[in-house]
Amino acid sequence: MNIIDFALSHARVFVGILFFIIISGATTYISIPKEASPDVNIPIIYISLHQNGISPEDSERLLVKPVEDEVKTVEGVKEIRSTAYAGGGNVLLEFDPGFDADKAMEDVRAKVDRAKGELPSEADEPTVNEVNISTFPILLISLVGDLPDRTLQDLGEILQEEIETIPSVLEAKIGGKRNEQVEILINTTALEGYDINLQNLISTVRQNNMMISAGGQDTGDGSFSIKVPGLYETIEDVLNTPIKTFGESVITFRDIAKVKRTFEDRQSYAQVNGKNSITIEVSKRIGENIIKTIDSVKEITSETLNDFPPSVKVFYSQDRSKSIKDMLSSLQNNVIAAIILVLIIILGALGVRSGLLVGISIPGSFLSGLLVLSVMGFTINIVVLFALILSVGLLVDGAIVVVEYADRKIKEGSTVIEAYANASKKNVSSNYFFNCYNLSSFFTINFLARTSWGIYEISANNFNMCSNILFIYGTLICASTWYGFKFNF
Repeated sequence: MNIIDFALSHARVFVGILFFIIISGATTYISIPKEASPDVNIPIIYISLHQNGISPEDSERLLVKPVEDEVKTVEGVKEIRSTAYAGGGNVLLEFDPGFDADKAMEDVRAKVDRAKGELPSEADEPTVNEVNISTFPILLISLVGDLPDRTLQDLGEILQEEIETIPSVLEAKIGGKRNEQVEILINTTALEGYDINLQNLISTVRQNNMMISAGGQDTGDGSFSIKVPGLYETIEDVLNTPIKTFGESVITFRDIAKVKRTFEDRQSYAQVNGKNSITIEVSKRIGENIIKTIDSVKEITSETLNDFPPSVKVFYSQDRSKSIKDMLSSLQNNVIAAIILVLIIILGALGVRSGLLVGISIPGSFLSGLLVLSVMGFTINIVVLFALILSVGLLVDGAIVVVEYADRKIKEGSTVIEAYANASKKNVSSNYFFNCYNLSSFFTINFLARTSWGIYEISANNFNMCSNILFIYGTLICASTWYGFKFNF
């Protein structure tokens, strides 16, 4: 007994499965995470190096070369590209497609840690980053207002903290932000008058602005650590720092310099309509629903904006949920249009029964595909939507062939059960090979040795799954048809 005969002999079971698939698929369509791009690891890891004031030539010799020498032995590296520029450099590692991203990151970090000992003491901590499309910013929030830079920046930090409380948000990064710093303007005349060496002055600042651990103290009843306060907390701490003594007189920074709070030099600019602004780049966690995440971010922003000055305005840009909504709308419109057109044509040519059976196969197949996607751990993204939209035509063909053949056999005198059983058996192999023929062009993409291989592979697999679901629905249609005629539905 093959699967078609088994389905016909257990009609109630398969009708239950049919309704279960439709209801579960509809629920899955609502709840499945929706993303702009698939979670594909691009085989690139880059190392950022920075040191204030270093020239491109020195950057290449002192920063880039030591790191290059260490990471070139990392397993799986296909190519290394380096760039040196004023103020720093970067080293880019390209791996073979299909690499183990976690192991590669671990190996690269270990090599960079070994190279730190060869870097200048003034260099900043090197950073190791991987490239993943899913972690790119999904929304830009710009705060604009006629306010001082410090006030606007403080408001941006408040909004940043509120956004990062959303569980699905990975990071909210502020663009156009300048870190605060203390600027010391030295009076050279006073410096010469007190006979103070500039290098000694710089050394004094460093020695008075460091964390000092003084060990611990055991009292017998318990122990506690001892810490000596050694960091500047306020500008007054800097002004009161002793520089030199003359007898009972103490020379402090207040006597030889002016100290004021300011910002570091701009490294980036954020403007909206020609006005300075603070821009927050929001990134979501991998596998989270992009539409719900952006809606939550906008809701939090609106609530937080109520506590800001009235002159502060908010602008949204690069909203990646719009493209997903458009694609979902296009998919829904295509499915609805396909159902309506098929029903009109089939109702006129074959009658009500055949039209309804073909009509139910289209949304049913899509919902079945979405259910399988959810079980496999996929999300709805632009690649999956492309595959679903592309398979609309194939979903219609197979069902029409089965129903038309069965309708012709019924007119020739066959019973409903015999007609649909023979139609399904006769067309199973032809539908199967027809789908294989259509999918054969996609299989070759899996052999592409390029970064895009992962995206095309997902597309081919999803297209394969969605089109072959017709085989399952051929059986379900037979069972539901027999069940309907038996009970005069």
